[in-house]
Amino acid sequence: MSEERRRTQVADVDRSLYDFTKSEEGYERYDDGLTPEIVRAISEKKDEPEWMLDMRLRALELYHAREMAPNWGPSIDGLDLDHISTYVSPRTKQAKSWDDVPADIKDTFERLGIPEAERESLAGVGAQYDSEIVYHNMREEVAEQGVIYTTIEDALHDPTWEPVVHEYFGTLIPPTDHKFAALHYAVWSGGSFVYVPAGVTLPYPLQSYFRLNAAGAGQFEHTLIIVEPGADLHFIEGCSAPKYYEANLHAGAVELFVKDGARLRYSTIENWSKNMYNLNTKRATIGADAKMEWVSGSFGSHVSYLYPTTIMAGDRGTCEFTGITFAGATQDLDTGCKVIMNGADTTASVSTKSISKDGGVNTFRSSVVIGRHADRARCSVSCQSLMLDDISRSDTIPAMDVHNATAQVGHEATIGRISDDTVLYLMSRGCSEAEARTLVVNGFANPVSKELPMEYAVEMNNLIKLEMEGAIG
Repeated sequence: MSEERRRTQVADVDRSLYDFTKSEEGYERYDDGLTPEIVRAISEKKDEPEWMLDMRLRALELYHAREMAPNWGPSIDGLDLDHISTYVSPRTKQAKSWDDVPADIKDTFERLGIPEAERESLAGVGAQYDSEIVYHNMREEVAEQGVIYTTIEDALHDPTWEPVVHEYFGTLIPPTDHKFAALHYAVWSGGSFVYVPAGVTLPYPLQSYFRLNAAGAGQFEHTLIIVEPGADLHFIEGCSAPKYYEANLHAGAVELFVKDGARLRYSTIENWSKNMYNLNTKRATIGADAKMEWVSGSFGSHVSYLYPTTIMAGDRGTCEFTGITFAGATQDLDTGCKVIMNGADTTASVSTKSISKDGGVNTFRSSVVIGRHADRARCSVSCQSLMLDDISRSDTIPAMDVHNATAQVGHEATIGRISDDTVLYLMSRGCSEAEARTLVVNGFANPVSKELPMEYAVEMNNLIKLEMEGAIG
């Protein structure tokens, strides 16, 4: 790594769980910016079918044709794509054993607890480091049920699964969706392909973890999950990055297809660094009698635009969204969700909590659309915000678009601060002021943490504790 790039690492904050870096010496790093030559190089490196290269080049044209910034959310003026590398590779082959992962990369994931979590509570793990998957494995008993959990690159080279990827890839989130969706499809790399056969229930979750180590780089993984009728899957997504003084970008895509009578829970614990622009897109479509559950914890990034979307295409479907965001100093997090209810007797429930501290800005933005044929659809949206000082900000921006008179839609929002009386009471019981405030915040966040697997709930609570102690910069 050059001396100039090494100096960009922030050394004045204690964020040791996430803010450690590894040398990029020997890595393959494409030039900054975005050109047809770079797109072709990525496709050639992955030996992709012609249709994928065509899709990338069309997406590149769409990207250049769109305006850079939205005019309704946080500013992304600090993001200059001419100084972002869209592909960085550690030059290592994908491994199926942690013993075969290079020592420095293995150390990264061990410090993040991924191998231990795999041994104790996961059916399979995919680990991405910068632009490439470095480890992917699944329990044998799960594979014997016909479950496919691999990288999209590997699926594209499998004659059984390449037609399936071709059928679904880019159909739920098209490249025309927005500028950064087009960017994603031009330079995507890594991610996971999951296929769960009809009627199969996985006893443990699958997990993908995304680690961005490189400075001034982007990560553009694609997750494609197909849950066939009557099947049941819990998928966990984790992500982190060290902090630099220069901008990093995350513009991944998640496409989820949940068939009739199936259930998918998609849990995310996200702790990107506070120089990250998180412009991710997630979307699910669910069939009749299907259930989609989102559990989302967002604790990092300088700017976020993130609104997981559920399209309820079939009758009697159910959608639940539970989320929490924590915005500290220098953070402007514009998050929420979208629900499109097209089936009859569908039910949706949205419950979110946000915490703002040290001038952090939280914006909850929801969109509920009830179609003309969504007879007796029911949707409730609840947003609670907690501000820990008088320099932070929290806004709630709900949108309800109802086209069926039989639908029932409700929205409630509350914004408050920690009561001085509560703090004084806890201090009278032996707590310090900092401990008292942390107890209140943890209690506020508890409805989200109890929805997560134990080890991830502990991680979330630890993140809140670190934020409250001012240890995360």
